[in-house]
Amino acid sequence: MGYILLIFSWSIFYSTHSLFASAKLKRILKAQWAGSQKWYRLFYTIFSTLLFMGIMIQSLFIPVSKFLDQSDLMTYLGYMFATFGTILLVKSTKQIQLKQFLGISAQEKSPHLITTGLYGRVRHPLYLGLILIFLGYVLVSATYTALIHFSCLILYLPFGMYFEEKNLVDQFGKAYEEYQKKVPMIIPKWNKKRGPKPS
Repeated sequence: MGYILLIFSWSIFYSTHSLFASAKLKRILKAQWAGSQKWYRLFYTIFSTLLFMGIMIQSLFIPVSKFLDQSDLMTYLGYMFATFGTILLVKSTKQIQLKQFLGISAQEKSPHLITTGLYGRVRHPLYLGLILIFLGYVLVSATYTALIHFSCLILYLPFGMYFEEKNLVDQFGKAYEEYQKKVPMIIPKWNKKRGPKPS
C-alpha cells in the first residue's frame, strides 16, 4: 500500500509541475490578474517544495525492502553518479537567474535563451542531473522505494520535456527551434561541435 501511495504522490507532483509550467495557464493568469506572474512562480516554488518534502517524509515510513544485494561496485557507482548529477545541477543553475526562476527576485527581467556552457551540450542539464542523482540513490540503497522514485522520474520526463519544449518554442520562437536542431535534448554529444554560438 505504501508503494501505491508513493506512486500516487509522485503523480500529483509531476502533474502539477506540468500544469503550472503551462504557457496557456500563464497567459490566462496574466490576462486576468496583472502582475500575477511574479507571485505565480513564487507560489509554485513554495508549493512544489512542500510537496516534495512531503514525499520524502512519506518515504521514511515505508519499510525498507531491497530488490537486490548491494556490492562495493554498486555503491561506488551510485555515489559517483549522484556526485556527477549534483555537479550538473549546481553548474546549470549558475547559468540561470536563480532568484527570478524561484520567484524571489525583486525585478522582473525578460528571460533570454541560454545556449552556452552546459546548455551548449544538452538542452536540459537540470533533468540530466536529476536522473543521475536518482540513479545513484537506487544503486546505493537498492531499495524498492528508491526504484519507485527513479521509475516515476523516468516515466514523467518524456512528457515533462515535451511540454516544456513547447513552452520554450512559444516563448523564443525560431531561436529555440534552431537550438533544438543543434543541441540534443538529454543525452549530450561529446564531439568537436559544442553547440550554437551565442548570438
